[in-house]
Amino acid sequence: MKEEKVKIIITLTVAVFMVLFCLVPFIYMVVTSLSKNPDFLSLQSSFGWTFGNYKNIFTARTLHFFEYLRNSIIVSGVSAVVAVFIASLAAYSITRLSLPAKSFILLFTLSMSMFPQISLVGYLFSLMTKLGWINTYPALIFPYIAWILPLSLWILVSYFMQLPKELDKAAIVDGCSTWQILYRVILPVAKPGLFSAALLAFIFAFNEFMFALMFTTDYTARTIPVGIALFQGLHGEIPWGNIMAAATITTIPIVILVLIFQKNIIQGLTRGAVKG
Repeated sequence: MKEEKVKIIITLTVAVFMVLFCLVPFIYMVVTSLSKNPDFLSLQSSFGWTFGNYKNIFTARTLHFFEYLRNSIIVSGVSAVVAVFIASLAAYSITRLSLPAKSFILLFTLSMSMFPQISLVGYLFSLMTKLGWINTYPALIFPYIAWILPLSLWILVSYFMQLPKELDKAAIVDGCSTWQILYRVILPVAKPGLFSAALLAFIFAFNEFMFALMFTTDYTARTIPVGIALFQGLHGEIPWGNIMAAATITTIPIVILVLIFQKNIIQGLTRGAVKG
């Protein structure tokens, strides 16, 4: 009995620690965004509440917050949809068709994702310059697709592998072609996996910083992470209140989206790990 109580105490302690570890930075961000003095933790500063930072974000045209947010949604959304579409075709081919060297294809794709962005950004910048794509959506969309494709492929391969092949046989009996099996049978059944891959791909692209910093020059194509980071360049100082307010506004929709669809995400991610 004592051992069970000790286990419960340890489990609760670890759980509380993990929750605090995850929430404290977010809480600090929100509190700072509502503070009149961003350095309110200093002993020489006083604390006061204000919504002025949020008002600045919504009204100050020089910050271009809505343009940055629009760019992030467009670039991340298109990248996620295209990457998941390509990954679904590849995953179907690997798990359903008789292809040689399937394991090599997966490992090769994974190895490509291990290259650090800084090792590729110079070559990509030269390529984008020659194509005339600097400060345009394609300059971000194409690298993002390549960057998030391995993640999407591995999620969908693990999910498709658990779908019974009897579905394919039944569809063939009904006269379906390979393409019809994919979009009429496999994809509808694999919706949780597709949704999980798309949402994670969107978040990955939404949070990307390096490519967005190097391939954009102003608010017409720059995404929200870089835009927020460059707030200090617009004011000559570091406006922590505005930065934290913009970060809060940007983060909350993603958090709400994950909380709403967490069951689908968990199902999509764990389906491939549990046989049956």
